[in-house]
Amino acid sequence: METVSFSDIAIVACGTLSPELNFLKKEGFLDTKHMFFTTPGLHENIHELERQLLQRIAKAREKAKKILVVYGGKFCYVNADEPTRTMQKIIQEQGPGVARTDATHCMDMIADEAERERIAQEVAGGEKVWWMVPGWIKFRHKVFEGWDKGLANENFPRHTGGAVVLDAIGYVDQYMAEHPEEFLEYSDWMGIPMQGYSVTLDRFKSVLSEQARILGG
Repeated sequence: METVSFSDIAIVACGTLSPELNFLKKEGFLDTKHMFFTTPGLHENIHELERQLLQRIAKAREKAKKILVVYGGKFCYVNADEPTRTMQKIIQEQGPGVARTDATHCMDMIADEAERERIAQEVAGGEKVWWMVPGWIKFRHKVFEGWDKGLANENFPRHTGGAVVLDAIGYVDQYMAEHPEEFLEYSDWMGIPMQGYSVTLDRFKSVLSEQARILGG
């Protein structure tokens, strides 16, 4: 993979993806000096999401002329009151020098639809899967803030293939070893089995690099 520099780019991202982004920074792939995160799970509160996103972009502008927003489009920001107001529209309003990752949500940044279908066939016989990334475990109480058991029962059990965590950083194995009771309690709350699935960060790197090139990084 051709090396792309992020040294003159500031990153603004959903906190749900902070484990992967911090991993890439530590690894040296992300040579940016500036990363700003919004609170994980704000897809449940789009007005706060928009407020935090604009505030983080404003802070990023103080540090760099180029800003890469690491957010999905279709599923991360759904405005029922104003359906034509999309994540892409918000980004476009920020003018030149601001780009967004081309993906529908955080899971799509780690594994595209074809890869997820392949994994679902392998681990769940093609049954419907509830996809997650490690941030959905690490920041569980923010991602599912306000959810009770009733709401969980409405949403999770129809995913008969269970929950699959797309794990590119070895998070799930470590979590299960250190907090087995919490892992089992989480699965029990969801009402479906949960398992990690090891993937690489190749797609995520590609998604980030694509926008860095567009920004002229």
